[in-house]
Amino acid sequence: MCGIIGYIGTRNAVSVVLDGLKRLEYRGYDSAGVAFFSDDGIKVRRCKGKINDLAALLESGQYSSSNTIGHTRWATHGRPSEENAHPHRSDGIVLVHNGIIENYLSLKKRLIEKGYNFTSETDTEVLCHLIADHAKAHTLEDGVREALKEVKGAYALAVIRENEPDKIIGVRKDSPLVVGVGEEEFFIASDVPAFLNYTNKVIFLGDGEMAVLTKEGVRVTCPDGSDVQKEVQSVSWSPSMAEKGGYRHFMLKEIFEQPRAIADTLRGRFNAESGDVNLDEFGISDSELKSAEKIFIVACGTSYHAGLIGKYMIEELARIPVEVDIASEFRYRRPIIRPGDLMIGITQSGETADTLAAQREVKKLGAKVLSICNVVGSTSAREADAVFYTHSGPEIGVASTKAFTTQITGLYLFAVGAGRAKGLVAENRSAELLKDLLTLPGKVEEALSADEHIMAAAKDFFKARGFLYLGRGVNYPIALEGALKLKEISYIHAEGYAAGEMKHGPIALIDEELPVVVIAPKNVLHEKMASNIQEVKSRGGKIILITDDASDDGCGVSDRCIFVPEANKYLTTVIMAVPVQLLAYHIGVLRGCDVDQPRNLAKSVTVE
Repeated sequence: MCGIIGYIGTRNAVSVVLDGLKRLEYRGYDSAGVAFFSDDGIKVRRCKGKINDLAALLESGQYSSSNTIGHTRWATHGRPSEENAHPHRSDGIVLVHNGIIENYLSLKKRLIEKGYNFTSETDTEVLCHLIADHAKAHTLEDGVREALKEVKGAYALAVIRENEPDKIIGVRKDSPLVVGVGEEEFFIASDVPAFLNYTNKVIFLGDGEMAVLTKEGVRVTCPDGSDVQKEVQSVSWSPSMAEKGGYRHFMLKEIFEQPRAIADTLRGRFNAESGDVNLDEFGISDSELKSAEKIFIVACGTSYHAGLIGKYMIEELARIPVEVDIASEFRYRRPIIRPGDLMIGITQSGETADTLAAQREVKKLGAKVLSICNVVGSTSAREADAVFYTHSGPEIGVASTKAFTTQITGLYLFAVGAGRAKGLVAENRSAELLKDLLTLPGKVEEALSADEHIMAAAKDFFKARGFLYLGRGVNYPIALEGALKLKEISYIHAEGYAAGEMKHGPIALIDEELPVVVIAPKNVLHEKMASNIQEVKSRGGKIILITDDASDDGCGVSDRCIFVPEANKYLTTVIMAVPVQLLAYHIGVLRGCDVDQPRNLAKSVTVE
């Protein structure tokens, strides 16, 4: 996902925007650029590569301005290059754009016929020429508004115009855009951390809404141009929360933040003595849960794995059938959804395009939508009927860690509360399950203390060409998540499998060079996992065993054994997530990979 930052105010806007772009680096990008006002019009500076390259380009000119927009681009149309980098310009119009214009080819053909020349391969340049064409007879606001009537797709825009130097236009559709409100200064950005160093006062724009920023203030309008009264909200994240805090990488910092993140997710949401979960936190009543015939969990990537764990918990504790879908597949399979059903959309950013589309489809069909996300004011949160915030704080590393474990924590709370509401979990049992939550942050802290042993395992196997992860029951999704993390961070191919599937194909992969990560807590499936370990060992496979049983015989035949603390069978998933995250992290670092910004990945996927 690309990054946008714009500033108008009394500071040097070029410096502010460069600082904002650096704070958006976690979103992933391949080029960067800025546009700013000077004595002889708008200057545009852009380059392929990192923001430091752009900063060097700007320092050579000692540029200063009170009005600047900037962008980091992750290629969707056209290869990474200076020509394809943003901002783009046309007849005095300059803009930056996140999203994708679906009908750009037909628009481009028409604009070429009108005499417009194209110098890039992007859909964004089409948008720039289109706005310039409409703005000839209009103000900048009206030119943007008229142009967007012809556009199909997703976009977040920041637009400036040479003959209107004291103005920035921001508008969004299906791509996030927020306004920062300071003292005699205003910001437009794709994400709050871009300007959090300057203000924590935020206006969250809705789909179709336009923000007009001047030095005097901000005006927000509907697509028809009528004014909208928007609430200025305060976000609780401090700038220091988005810094590395002494850790080598954001990913490592966020792995070690998990005890705090889990505690924050739990705070005030249950009473362990009475066994009560505060279902108001989920925006769902007892009667709605009692009448729910089916729950659909829809998510992507890591959030999908959290959803798979949620299925085990909800079905066992609340006895409500649960279907878990990858959001991009859910949209096109015509699921049978009835009024009274519940959809749980899980998304770290609250801006995942496929999950949002699924939410909207489900609402049309009359079912209720609960969003589990981490970002206050995000699109998912605003459009859902109810929202549960995970409160894990900003997650800068592209590969999700603390967002994942707080999502599991939230789903556990939901499952216990639903079971209690339906009369299937007795008060004493509920109290026991909730008391287990009180010890969870400490147990995660203890699991983190195995970092030295995990590093040793990483040193043994970081040169491997592939990995296999095995789990069973509620920990099978942890095998999937471990494999995903390794792929994301180290670029090693890895597969996660239900251990019972070993003999149905994966066993053919095992030889003396294949490391197999076995997730084997002490539970009713432990003996079956022990058999899988023997199957791997007899074929020469290298075993990394993760277990909470110090007496586990599997350690005797494993090449590396990593111990974690015991927890109840549902919460083992949170504990077991820690070593697979750390293993991926250390292997990625040992292989020289950029673990915070892996190649080809972006933090939020806001296009299909």
